[in-house]
Amino acid sequence: MNFLYPGFLFALLAIAIPIVIHLFNFRKFKKVYFSNVQFLKEAKEQNSSREKLKNLLVLLCRVLAIAFLVLAFARPFIPSGNKHNPAQRNVISIYIDNSYSMETVNKEGSLLDEAKRKAKEIARSYDINDQFQLITNDFEGKHQRLVNKDEFIQLLDEIKISAANKTLQQILNRQQASFAANRNEICYLLSDFQTTFAGNKSLQANKDINYTFIKLNANSLPNISVDSIWSLSPVHQPGQAEKVVVQLRNYGEEDASGVSLKLTINKQQKAISSVNVEAGKSVKDTLSFSGLQNGWQKGVINIKDFPLTFDDDLNFSFKVSNELKVLNIAGNPSDKFIKALFASDSYFKLTEMSESNIKYSSFSDYSLIILSGLKEPSSGLAQQLKGYVQNGGSVVVFPDLDANATVYTSFLTGLSLPGVQQLNSGVPVASSMDLKNSVFKDVFDQIPQNMDLPLVNRYFSYAEQNTSAKENILQLPLNKLLFAKYTVGAGKIYLSASSLDIKDNNLPKHPVFVPLMYKVAFGSAKEQPLYYTIGLNNLIESEKISLLANQSLKLVSDNFEVIPEVRQTPGKTLLYVADQVKKSGFYELKKADSVLAVVAFNDNRTESDMHYATENELSSLFGKQKVAVFNSKKDAQSLNIETKNSSSELWKLCLILAIVFLAGEILLIRFFNNIKNIERS
Repeated sequence: MNFLYPGFLFALLAIAIPIVIHLFNFRKFKKVYFSNVQFLKEAKEQNSSREKLKNLLVLLCRVLAIAFLVLAFARPFIPSGNKHNPAQRNVISIYIDNSYSMETVNKEGSLLDEAKRKAKEIARSYDINDQFQLITNDFEGKHQRLVNKDEFIQLLDEIKISAANKTLQQILNRQQASFAANRNEICYLLSDFQTTFAGNKSLQANKDINYTFIKLNANSLPNISVDSIWSLSPVHQPGQAEKVVVQLRNYGEEDASGVSLKLTINKQQKAISSVNVEAGKSVKDTLSFSGLQNGWQKGVINIKDFPLTFDDDLNFSFKVSNELKVLNIAGNPSDKFIKALFASDSYFKLTEMSESNIKYSSFSDYSLIILSGLKEPSSGLAQQLKGYVQNGGSVVVFPDLDANATVYTSFLTGLSLPGVQQLNSGVPVASSMDLKNSVFKDVFDQIPQNMDLPLVNRYFSYAEQNTSAKENILQLPLNKLLFAKYTVGAGKIYLSASSLDIKDNNLPKHPVFVPLMYKVAFGSAKEQPLYYTIGLNNLIESEKISLLANQSLKLVSDNFEVIPEVRQTPGKTLLYVADQVKKSGFYELKKADSVLAVVAFNDNRTESDMHYATENELSSLFGKQKVAVFNSKKDAQSLNIETKNSSSELWKLCLILAIVFLAGEILLIRFFNNIKNIERS
């Protein structure tokens, strides 16, 4: 048993151990089993949550992608304070100042070249579908239409310095002329903004247009200009002495000394001078010359001034004539005073008509018409004479004191002159002279102390009411006129209170009568201006020019030809050249092959003033309207137009986000399960 006991024990152990092991394994299995069931349950729940999460993420990506795609087409933007709407087409109008002042230089080169470069930068910052308009001082027709970016850049390269100049208000009006409500109007102005260009008056600008001013800065330069010229000679006769006054102006900040001044006539030097001009001041100098021949004269005043030279020459033209036509309409053919007066000088060509045989159609042929002793001047004559005077003619009236005063009153009032009040007669009275009147200029070397004055014993007194257009030349006591000048229209009427009858006064035989009438005749000479200014004077006045139905006039200069619009008026011909003349110089007015006149043109002297408006001054011209003003020197970083234009637009960002969320959806669908498996392993 003892042996059995150990065997039994071993057998029992042999049986018990597997049972214990089985029981242990069973308990373990049970535990593992229930653990696996729980795991499977949790795994199932976890897979369901992951699937839901995946679907939600995919849905979210899809919804956001569609939403941002829709927003991209809606072109959202953040308002930046301006009226730029990205949903509308952009029309960019760019003004390039190409006046003479833009020839000045800085470290970037000439201002015009700098303006072109900045205009190209602006153009390149806009989209390919945006349209552009170029404006220069020339206001060319080809710049009226809208062009694409490439055409605009090509037009920029063609811009050159021009004699034309405009004001800032004219530029704004030009840009506003093409404004349309269904597009973004964006205007840029690139200029040095001279004070003469900007002005000092408030500007009228469209509040729906975005304006950006880019101020270009030139180096400070001195400049002296030949400002103007005028003649002191009342008429121009062959071989006679002439005098002209020349005005120079110093626009710089320093005094100029020893400025050389030269006068040439028909390319021959006639006079030289040297003048000093203080900073910011003007100075006048008188030049004398002689030896001119009959015909048109081409004169040039020249100085030497660097670096700005466009205003160093001033062209002028005038005609030397060997005759001045005078018409005498006499009521008494036996009166010889007028004939004797003008017959003594071959320069005057006197024509006489009787009161009963007046040719009205020939009035425009004469510079001066004298009415001497008309007995019954008619209202028809008054009407014809008034038209003649209003167009620049001159008339002298010596009344017949024995004529009907009522008739003379009607005639004189028809000429816008005072009517006859009464006839005065009696003891001779002495008259007085206004020696300061232009009629007596250069007549006396010195004024005598006891001057012999004309005596009058019979004369008309006139019922004067408005004396604003009257100048007394010879005057009677009590402020009554003896000989006075009235301005009527563009012409002059000289009215005498007494006749040319020696029984009424001694004026016809008085020493003052000859210079008086000569000066009146010289002052009646019809002359065109010495010169015209490009851009300012678009109307040329000429003596009456007769044209056939198929004839035309033209201005010709160095292979350049202008055909002006012609309008005929009583006594003169008007020529409209508009903006066709763009270059200074001399232009011959021709009918067929004959030269009728020589016209001188000069550049506008407003470009000579090298003073510039500041940024604050430019902004103040717009009042409360906000405009962007940049200084190309101080605000170089602010001129990044591309950043400025795109900062408020969000459509590009929306498009990028739509693509990102579409890509996220694809990645979730394709790689989400792989991510789960990687996490499980």
